[in-house]
Amino acid sequence: MPRRSITIEGQAWTVSPTGRVTQYNRDEIGVRFQRAGGEVRVARFAPLGTRVPEDALAELSEFQLLELFQRSQPSWTSPETEYRR
Repeated sequence: MPRRSITIEGQAWTVSPTGRVTQYNRDEIGVRFQRAGGEVRVARFAPLGTRVPEDALAELSEFQLLELFQRSQPSWTSPETEYRR
């Protein structure tokens, strides 16, 4: 899966689609933020353009990724990461 990088408060995070399919199929896409130290955060968003997860993620601007990160949740609260810490 394609990955992007974003720097938030001096920390580098890799950004990639989670690959998890829900009942909403392509109406919602899961995004995984992972820091080099191992911390993982997950968010979901509804793409406005393409519904292909990799392409929808590529269409997001840096500002949109930052907004998505601010709405993300820790890995232990998300089914995408199987509630792991």
